[in-house]
Amino acid sequence: QVQLVESGGGLVQAGGSLRLSCAASGRAFSSSAMGWFRQAPGKEREFVTAISGSGAGTLYADSVKGRFTISRDNAKNTVYLQMNSLKPEDTAVYYCAARSSRGPRGSSREYDAWGQGTQVTVSS
Repeated sequence: QVQLVESGGGLVQAGGSLRLSCAASGRAFSSSAMGWFRQAPGKEREFVTAISGSGAGTLYADSVKGRFTISRDNAKNTVYLQMNSLKPEDTAVYYCAARSSRGPRGSSREYDAWGQGTQVTVSS
């Protein structure tokens, strides 16, 4: 079983930046594709981005392309989400997720481990 712990959330003004981190333990990290999802109040959890086990492959939701960047450091068992040009509609709880395969996927059903989430609030 893998454990995931997110950090880095907070309050930021529109146009600002934040970097989220997700530290993983309990499973060979480089064998796991990692994803970020988010859930705003009253809305379904939605896919944000994902990265392959090696870091060579990435996927992004259209809503964050060009603004968000996912990366990973397999030596540190950590995945990052750099969020730039933040908008109020990016406000949500952001969740880190891991899947027991190297390929990135955009569906939450493909992931078998989840962090507790970190709140990101973007003020206008």
